[in-house]
Amino acid sequence: MNDRRVPCLITLSDVGDAPGIRSFNMIPKQPPRDGQSGFLYLPPYRVHGISVAGEYTTITIPEFGVTFDMGQCTRASLTSDLIALSHSHMDHVGSIPYWFSQRYFQKLEGGRIVCHPEIAGPLRRMLASWVDLERQKTPNEIVEIEPESEIELRQNIVLRAIETRHTCPSLGYAVVEHRHKLKLEYQDLPQSELRRIRSEGNDLTVKTEIPLIAYTGDTDRGDFLERDEFAKARVVIAECTFFDEDHRGRARVGRHLHLDDIAELLKKWDAEHVVLVHLSRRTLLSDARERLATLGSDADRVHLLMDHRTNRRRYETQLAEVAEVSVETSVGVGGDSIEKSNGSTNSEGFQEKG
Repeated sequence: MNDRRVPCLITLSDVGDAPGIRSFNMIPKQPPRDGQSGFLYLPPYRVHGISVAGEYTTITIPEFGVTFDMGQCTRASLTSDLIALSHSHMDHVGSIPYWFSQRYFQKLEGGRIVCHPEIAGPLRRMLASWVDLERQKTPNEIVEIEPESEIELRQNIVLRAIETRHTCPSLGYAVVEHRHKLKLEYQDLPQSELRRIRSEGNDLTVKTEIPLIAYTGDTDRGDFLERDEFAKARVVIAECTFFDEDHRGRARVGRHLHLDDIAELLKKWDAEHVVLVHLSRRTLLSDARERLATLGSDADRVHLLMDHRTNRRRYETQLAEVAEVSVETSVGVGGDSIEKSNGSTNSEGFQEKG
């Protein structure tokens, strides 16, 4: 063989001529970057995850210690104590054993998965099979959650399960804050009068709900997506598998959402931000951006989680705005020197506080 050492240069004649193929030099195409997580900062929440239809979906909201689905065990997901599964398709549950294993390996206590009651048994059997494979038992906990049930995330904040419609048992979720608000008829009364009324056993407050984050999971269109948990949520994370106008039929057959469905739902959702996930690889990001531009005034509040270039620019703009405010504040206080923030860069290239 020819002993030339040229990186990435292949000469077919060097490795033997194949019938019908001429000898020529070529540089093989680089493989695609695999598994780069998406990141959005939607104050005061971070949406960190990875999602490609049929491959993997894992979405982490660090502020609430919750991750939606476990198609790939991201580093961010390991910090969540709770995984909320939308359904049991492989691209949403495939990394469950690894997530439990990594948390155990890294000495992270606790960790549980909540799911639709109909898939809890199969999940437990799947985890049990790993005991025979690994010759050890990794601690794990599978918790069934009925539609309309709640799990407390922290004081006055709960995770609510909402039944959706997919090709297997499925749930969407909403992070909801419970607040007690003074009843309207008491709002103008002095404190002394309020104390007197309370001492007589009267309830002065009314319980209110504030939806914070909503996650559709994989689902077909339905009235449940117009509930207050979605309509009034601050951030909605919605699957949008199909963008092409010719793929409406595919969306209905697979019980997924199409961009046309999102366009209609945007008229009913008050969300400041709508994050689209679960795009098919059939959809080029450039085409998706063009289709989003047709949403008119709603386009500005819609984000593609896996659009790394656009999201990076958005984050850099946020950093610049914060830096500008810091400069103005420092000058206003009378200081000429500005202390630079101690920052580091994460695996996705985004700057984080040290």
